[in-house]
Amino acid sequence: MRAPIGDFDTATPAPDCLDELTRPVADAVRGWSGSVPAEQIIHVDTDPRWADTAVFVEHYGRELLERSANCVVVAGKRGGETSLAACVVLSTTRVDVNGVVRRQLGARKASFAAMETAVGETGMEYGGITPIGLPAAWPVLVDSRVVDLPYVLVGSGRRRGKLLVPGKAFAELPGAVVLEGLGI
Repeated sequence: MRAPIGDFDTATPAPDCLDELTRPVADAVRGWSGSVPAEQIIHVDTDPRWADTAVFVEHYGRELLERSANCVVVAGKRGGETSLAACVVLSTTRVDVNGVVRRQLGARKASFAAMETAVGETGMEYGGITPIGLPAAWPVLVDSRVVDLPYVLVGSGRRRGKLLVPGKAFAELPGAVVLEGLGI
């Protein structure tokens, strides 16, 4: 199959390649529900050596720069309590952690979660964290510009491989909250 965006040698509907995904991502694809069929989530094989954005888009397609999103884990703290959330923003922006995220989580302080926390809590590899398959109790904060794209490139749960996901599917993820100005 040909990928809807980018120039990838291998593109497969995610339900047909669950072994290529981490357990939480595979479980989420297996139990997928919503207006976007799981078969429209496409796994593409990528080489981790080309993970750096500049090298990645040079190798897999320059149009991906404007159609890629990052998923980062953040920690909000208030009164000795810490809550985790995920933020999904276009790769050409950065997460407004101290503004939009902090307010949305009702936290006094918000910051990026430590790598050990992000990996341990998600069951995914650092640098490949995806919003698909995150813990059900987490809020998934999604920048509105991500939802507006026909397809978005995000991590697959591993450093090798990516997912191509219809933008509107992000708004239907468990715990999803679509926000204006999350990515600045």
